[in-house]
Amino acid sequence: MIPLDRFAAIVGERHVLADPEITNGYAVDWTGRFRGQTPAAVRPGTTEEVAAVVQLCNDQNIAVVPQGGNTGLVGGSVPLNGEIVLSLRRLDRIGEVDRLSAQVTAGAGLPLAVVQQHADAGGLAFGIDLAARDTATVGGMVATNAGGTRVLRYGPMRAQVAGIEAVLADGRIVSHMAGLAKDNTGYDLAGLLTGSEGTLAVVTAVRLRLVPRFENRVVALLGLDGTAAALEVVADLRRRLSSLEAAELFFADGLELVGLPSPLPNRFGTYLLVECAAATDPTDELAAALSGIDDGAVAVATAPPQRAALWQLRERHTETINAIGVPHKLDVTLPPSTMAEFVDRVRAATAAIDPTSHCYLFGHIGDGNLHVNVVGDHDHEPPDAVDDAVLQLVADLGGSISAEHGIGRAKRPWLHLNRSETELDVFRRVKHAFDPNGILNPSVLVPP
Repeated sequence: MIPLDRFAAIVGERHVLADPEITNGYAVDWTGRFRGQTPAAVRPGTTEEVAAVVQLCNDQNIAVVPQGGNTGLVGGSVPLNGEIVLSLRRLDRIGEVDRLSAQVTAGAGLPLAVVQQHADAGGLAFGIDLAARDTATVGGMVATNAGGTRVLRYGPMRAQVAGIEAVLADGRIVSHMAGLAKDNTGYDLAGLLTGSEGTLAVVTAVRLRLVPRFENRVVALLGLDGTAAALEVVADLRRRLSSLEAAELFFADGLELVGLPSPLPNRFGTYLLVECAAATDPTDELAAALSGIDDGAVAVATAPPQRAALWQLRERHTETINAIGVPHKLDVTLPPSTMAEFVDRVRAATAAIDPTSHCYLFGHIGDGNLHVNVVGDHDHEPPDAVDDAVLQLVADLGGSISAEHGIGRAKRPWLHLNRSETELDVFRRVKHAFDPNGILNPSVLVPP
């Protein structure tokens, strides 16, 4: 029996949710593809409450799934086998922006958009941006080593973490939050917990690095002949522009599905969206770098509304694709040398499995990250046939089966494509050292 009364004694009765009509929302991922069930969602409001709940679960051998905004795409934050959901959304405190160190302390349940607004009010900015900024939480972004559109310039979430507070499986609290630029005192626990998907500890707060806030921005949309041409443009821009902050790729079929008008007079097969930001206006610098591209294939925006309109062409892809069906969403990384080949081959690979399906591609070309979305009636296929075809192709071309959403449940059977058996053995040993009873998110990441 799940001791709901003991959970209630820790977090308060109103924060132990056991009504299936309420808990069902905690048991399905954002895509709708991964569904489970849970006897309760427990909502602690402090690190100490998290520690007490986790200790009780460890003592009672109750499996726990930590959950933030639940915007993941690989089934990593839902109770697929009846685990308790540990919702961290109430851990939403944020400290003052420390301008001397360019850092801020944020609770694990704080949405990304709040961090961005808070940093902006303090005269700085946060280096990560995602389309799910209003719901994605700091803790979840740490757990999955989230990336987004600015990795090209600032790196993924791991590069933003200067310190971490977390609860171990036995309820002990570890906190290393000084945020020192140089702190060479042993194992980097923050680095280890970032990307661990809640399997080693429950992240409760993070010391975040901030970056300069640039008022001057310019966005350009380019129409190109193909992925290879887009890669050449991005490589040239990276060499020439220190202000380059984002480079996003999408294609004609995705733009047509989104349904927003293109500012370019002609239809192109491939689109590249780039953004530059600097202390001084980077518009002329970007224009000079793009001077070799035909005027009819470039649209430039400097005013905020027009910049936002261009970004919508890219950011609306995810929600629009989800609106037409439950997709197989596969977030992968390719080396620049094989990305164009992957784009050419992946559509044929998925069509060979289901000729009625459609493969929509978009992503962060600046860091090699493509989002593969296969929409169709997959019920008649062998289980996971689409995933297997795509991920095998990724591995054959020297890529990674996961770029920024983690492994979760969805990709665990294919982790061997990127990790050797020796590495997987190390993973299991690290997991056992942190969580000997195996209560923390037992269904994800580490293969049994």
